[in-house]
Amino acid sequence: MLTVDFSRFPLAAGDRVLDLGCGAGRHAFECYRRGAQVVAVDRNGEEIREVAKWFAAMKEAGEAPAGATATAMEGDALALPFPDESFDVVIISEVMEHIPDDKGVLAEMVRVLKPGGRIAVTVPRYGPEKICWALSDAYHEVEGGHIRIYKADELLGKMKQAGLKPYGTHHAHGLHSPYWWLKCAFGVDNDKALPVKAYHKLLVWDIMKKPLATRLAEQALNPLIGKSFVAYATKPHLPVGAAK
Repeated sequence: MLTVDFSRFPLAAGDRVLDLGCGAGRHAFECYRRGAQVVAVDRNGEEIREVAKWFAAMKEAGEAPAGATATAMEGDALALPFPDESFDVVIISEVMEHIPDDKGVLAEMVRVLKPGGRIAVTVPRYGPEKICWALSDAYHEVEGGHIRIYKADELLGKMKQAGLKPYGTHHAHGLHSPYWWLKCAFGVDNDKALPVKAYHKLLVWDIMKKPLATRLAEQALNPLIGKSFVAYATKPHLPVGAAK
């Protein structure tokens, strides 16, 4: 289940991609399949080991084209172990709402991104997220949980302040907001509640089968209750003669 829309966020074979806070690796895997040179970074060592195993399995199965590479490593988003201007593309999906120093993370991403490079940032959308917070303290008051809710203008403003030039936005996962509202209403750790189980079954069916009916439903729901807000931006080239 991808949050970044690669039809709006072009990726070329050979692009060097950083998936920062990669989690289970969903965007990193897609970039690898598209022929990129992927570096997946997360602070969770257990998840990184799983991502590395999947990279190896994908290579063995021939899922990535010749020339594509994939590396998974532990790392700190506020102190990335890469030189300046190392990547053509940076993706950070559903991560910034967890990090107190979000401006510091943006600064690090801009540092390692090449001039002319592209960045995709996704965060929980303000309205659906506010409902989750109102329904359940346990949803966000956990170690490593969500510490802020972004308004779209706030996130775009921080991206601009970091030196990025936003060029597009959209919302994603309209079918998923009701699921999380149910989870919050019945208990975020209660997967046995009948409405939660039934809706989860629907989402799994949708992800696996991608039927036209639910695809059309999600397209209609995304602008209204899409769970994620997605912003795309570029790092401008310096004017000729400008000092870095």
